[in-house]
Formats: sequence, C-alpha cells, structure tokens
Amino acid sequence: MKGHIHILGVCGTFMGGIALLARELGFKVTGSDANVYPPMSTQLTSAGIELMEGYAPEHLQPAPDCVVVGNAMSRGNPAVEYMLNAGLAYTSGPQWLAEHVLTGKWVLAASGTHGKTTTSSMLAWILEYAGMAPGFLIGGVPADFGLSARLGETDFFVVEADEYDTAFFDKRSKFLHYRPRTLVINNLEFDHADIFPDLAAIQRQFHHLVRTVPAEGLIVCPESVPAINETLDQGCWTPCATTGIDAPADWSARLLQPDGSAFEVTLAGEAPATVHWHHCGGHNVANAVAAMAAARHVGVLPQVAAEALSIFRGVKRRLELLGTVHGVSVYDDFAHHPTAIAATLQGLRARAGKGRLLALIEPRSNTMRQGQHRDRLAASCENADRVYWFQPPNMDWSLEDVAATSPVPASVIRDIDDLVEAVRHEVDAGDQVVIMSNGGFGGIHGKLLQALEMAGD
Repeated sequence: MKGHIHILGVCGTFMGGIALLARELGFKVTGSDANVYPPMSTQLTSAGIELMEGYAPEHLQPAPDCVVVGNAMSRGNPAVEYMLNAGLAYTSGPQWLAEHVLTGKWVLAASGTHGKTTTSSMLAWILEYAGMAPGFLIGGVPADFGLSARLGETDFFVVEADEYDTAFFDKRSKFLHYRPRTLVINNLEFDHADIFPDLAAIQRQFHHLVRTVPAEGLIVCPESVPAINETLDQGCWTPCATTGIDAPADWSARLLQPDGSAFEVTLAGEAPATVHWHHCGGHNVANAVAAMAAARHVGVLPQVAAEALSIFRGVKRRLELLGTVHGVSVYDDFAHHPTAIAATLQGLRARAGKGRLLALIEPRSNTMRQGQHRDRLAASCENADRVYWFQPPNMDWSLEDVAATSPVPASVIRDIDDLVEAVRHEVDAGDQVVIMSNGGFGGIHGKLLQALEMAGD
C-alpha cells in the first residue's frame, strides 16, 4: 500500500476519476461528499473505496497521508477548516494527477468551451482501437469503457482539460497542471461567469496552457475561430494542425449526410478516410476530426481512426437515447450553453426528418443563473418545434422574456411534475424529446419515461 489519501468531493466525475486512478496505483482511498449516490458511488465502492456522507472532521481521523481537495470545496467547509487547523498535508486533484500519474507520460489533452468530454472519449477510444492501451481521465463515462478513468498500459494518457479553477487555494485553470504534448482546442467562448470576468480572462488561461506545449508537440484547433487565433497570436511555439468542415484546413471533413451521420476526412498527402456512425450533428463531426488529428500525432492513421469512430458508442448524457416509448424517443443531453444547445438541436433536427422535436431545458449552470447568456437562449432553440423552459427556484431572473421572444412555441414551467404532464399531453408517436441540463433536472428523465409508459396502457 502506497499510503492513504482522502478525497473531499469524491463523487464528482473528475475527483471520482482521481479516486479510481489512486486505487489502481495501490493507494488506500477514502472520500467524502455531500451527495453520495449512484452511479458514481457504485463505481467507487466496487473499486474498494470507502465513501462517507457529508464533510465531518471525523472523516479525517486518523489523519490520512494526504487530503486531495476538490474545487467545489471552499473555506468554511468543516472538513477544510479541520484540515487547515490540524496542519494536514493537502493538494488539489489536478496537482495530484500531475505528480502521480502524468509524469513521464505523453499527455493528449482535449480543451475548449464545448466538446471536451466527447473529444477526449473519442480520442481514448481511437487509441484503444489502435492497440495503444491508453490511460485516461474524462469528465464523463464513455460507453466503450464503462468508467471515467484508468491508468492504461502504455505511456499515452488522454485527459479532459478543463479551464475551471483548480482549488480554493489554487485559482489557476485545472489544465495548467497537465503539460500536454498533444493539445486540442475545440473552441473558445465566454463561460464560467462565476470565476471569469470576461473572455479575455479565459484566453489568458488558455495562453498559459499554450506556453506549456513543447515545440515538438502539436496543437489541433479549428481553422478560423477569432478567440483561438487571438490567443495563439499572443505567442505560440508549437506547430498547429487546423480542422474544418466543408472548408479548407489541414484536416478537412466533407459531410456525406446532412445530419453528420456520414463524413469523409481528408489530410493532405493521405487517402481520404470515411466515417459512418450513429451520431449526428456538425459539432460531433468537428470533435471527431480533432480526435483523428490528435491521434495521428501519436501514429494512428486516419483510416484506422475512422474505423474506430464508426463503432464509437458515445458518452453518457451526450445526446444519449434513454428509451423509445410508444414511438416517442427521449434523449438526455448535457448542453448548458446557447452554442451547445443550438448544436445539439441542429444535429437532432437533421435526423428527425418530419417528426417533431421537443426540447426541455434547465438553465442550471452558474453562468446561466447569473443571466450571462439570456439574450442568446431564445435563438438557440430555433431548430426545435416546441420548447419547455424549466425555471429553477434558485435563479434570480425570469425565463418569461426568453419564452416571449422565442422563434418557436415556448413555455416556462416551474414544477417538474407539471412539466412531465405538459409533455405527456403534447407528444405523439414519431416525436423526439431532448432533455437538456448539466444536473439531475429533478429526476425528470425517469418520470417522463414512466408517464409515457402509463399513457399508452
């Protein structure tokens, strides 16, 4: 046994991944969280990790060798205050990962405002398919692996590189700890209004990240995104490979189907590679091309990457089909930013054909609750046929204006059960319903499926 670490905030996807990696390395791992429930709790307990509800100081007695502090922890938390008063050794999750896992590895990092989880999942799967047995830590659960983190059997390690801050004692972005050799920057927009005052502050963190990529490394980014170009113009010492869809770029994708379910990727000097898969949307095609370019940097040919993507099963909560009941298909999607909402609906619209598309949206993120994107929300849903906005009780502005300016019929509902009833009465066979939130959305997923089952009995 290498020692005992205790993780504060262990049931978050990232910190849960840290716990799995530590256990695999031979550490004794315990953890505390305010919300200990499946599926993460099941994944952790089955790995031999003891979980404790809440943040009682007693959880840190006897003292572990190190406390790993999640970025949701703040001063005033009883466990944090005890840790500091007792003089316990502590570190952040990203710092622990850098020191115990990433040292000596070829790190492939997927960053950007949107698509990090999907792109890192695609990249890990491509390397796995190519026989490279990578390690990974991803902020979601790739269906092809069934877990969010593993050490792997080689020196290749794929990490989802998040720009959110590291810990209460380290306000740098998480990704500054990872030192990638291969870096994907998918896109760059303003988000995380709770910690960043403006886009320039986010660009500053991304430029710090760019500074860490070696001259023999590679940065993969879209051809013409002003916010990314401005960041790279501050100084870049690494070759860049550009990506594009139906546009000139080093890696260019040509849609063979309007919904993105088939596309051809061309890299100068190499034969085109074709992907036929069950995913949809231009955003997923863009993620796929970036993953292919990153994989090529470690030797995976485009044709092999295309074969891997053709059987890629996706990621939980990324347009995940939960079930089809009496002809009504219900999807779960993590989208919580106007750009992501629009991209998801655009892809599903292209696939839906003549069937109606209904969107149920909970604006739950800190940025949304502060009203930062309120002027863009209505237009983000133009590809839906009907929108139901859920007004969270802790949001200090009203969604009524969003519904009033909507280009499609829209309603604001404040009760989950009322929302389920409204949708149950609205849908017909052939309709597609997508539930969008970065949280649990009051368990509406199961409630809606159950209500649809009962409606058909």
